[in-house]
Amino acid sequence: MKNENRPNILLLMTDQMRGDCMGIAGHPDVKTPYLDHLAANGLRFDNAYTACPSCVPARCALHTGLKPEHHGRVGYQDRVAWNYPVTMAGELAKAGYYTQCVGKMHVHPLRNLMGFHHIELHDGYLHAYRNATIPYMENQKIADDYFYWLKTQLGINRDVTDNGLECNSFTARPWMYEERLHPTNWVTDRSIDFLRRRDRSMPFFLMASYLRPHPPLDAPECFFELYRNKELSPIPIGDWADRERLERAGRLIDADTGSCDPELMHQARIGYYACISHLDNQIGRLLDALKDDGSYSNTVILFASDHGELLGDHHTFRKIRPYQGSIRIPLLISNAPGIKPNSVSHELAELRDILPTLTELAGAEPPKGIDGLSLLHDTGREYLHGEHSGEALGNQYIVTKTDKYCWFMQSGREQYFRLDRDPQELHDAILDPDCQERIAHLRKLLIQELNGREEGYTDGVRLISGRTQRSCLSFLPAAD
Repeated sequence: MKNENRPNILLLMTDQMRGDCMGIAGHPDVKTPYLDHLAANGLRFDNAYTACPSCVPARCALHTGLKPEHHGRVGYQDRVAWNYPVTMAGELAKAGYYTQCVGKMHVHPLRNLMGFHHIELHDGYLHAYRNATIPYMENQKIADDYFYWLKTQLGINRDVTDNGLECNSFTARPWMYEERLHPTNWVTDRSIDFLRRRDRSMPFFLMASYLRPHPPLDAPECFFELYRNKELSPIPIGDWADRERLERAGRLIDADTGSCDPELMHQARIGYYACISHLDNQIGRLLDALKDDGSYSNTVILFASDHGELLGDHHTFRKIRPYQGSIRIPLLISNAPGIKPNSVSHELAELRDILPTLTELAGAEPPKGIDGLSLLHDTGREYLHGEHSGEALGNQYIVTKTDKYCWFMQSGREQYFRLDRDPQELHDAILDPDCQERIAHLRKLLIQELNGREEGYTDGVRLISGRTQRSCLSFLPAAD
């Protein structure tokens, strides 16, 4: 196949960005002019989800095209080897693409190429690769390209948490150095440099993988100013929300409830939206560079996030839980041949679908044995099954275009939401008499999905709570 018949591919990947946090998606507060532009020039998916809402398992689906029970990561666990015969970058490399990732990979070992020809790595702050027992070359401060570069710029070792912000917390404050030193700018800078030095005889696949808006919430000051004096829309609090848990945990910096102090949660939302607008600004820089490079007209752009952020919804924070703020993601395809501009798909989409979508764009056959479906066609899915282990928070869910059933594996608690009528999940309809037939149907679907699983969550007839949860299924190697 001649190279001129194949488009370049740019995958803009971000971390912990909610599916509703784009202006074009109707968000009342956050401003995203460049993402809105991409969506207006392409196809946006308003029912896009992650099937396992935390960084490691979500990104495994992206790279392998598999659902959690097949790639084996059904919760969060670091330092487990990524040994997969089929990878997104590997398939595109086989199709003749020059492949590069800049930014977050979050695989093991840290420098695992996962099929890319080259990576320039920045994984944020990873606790599991920081302690004194980690071998020297596996320590994140050694293996991470951004930290190495930052030291060359400042002359001393510096970290993304030096401003006092913990990497999973609700605290927020502006970036303390020059804006050019921010990791969001670094990803854009290194991506632009890739355009300069690439092999122009080959089409390219560039994954620009940004860390923000994942905490620390530390955008440059000018982006905080966009929201500091703005009256933000109310935080949705459902009739089922656990206020008592918020009161118990809401003063812990790393609490998955967020803060019980309304002013601190207001600051967290300002910081989160500031990080998104900063990200959007840097995506704009990269788009301009593509135009200056002469490759924009022949570059298909896909934008996605690994999972969302609860951001105070229902007295919750971070991810893992099965609620929309956590599991629904932004997803769009722009500048692709045959796609009508400014169109919206209501089909159910998931991160596993990106691999076969990109291989089709590259003119290659999708690899056999994957679960993902190309987003260039209707997926025809009735539902998506999602899950995340995690003791009391461990959950399973079935989500459709109109509703969602949730089951918590430890307690056996069930929830049901009518998303078509109640998109903010303000009412738990699990006991509503007119919903019982539908709930029974979704429960049956979950039993079918879990039947035969090693955890023993079902006997094929009923769901069984209290079983031992696993973050990785037994066919994966134990953590080192």
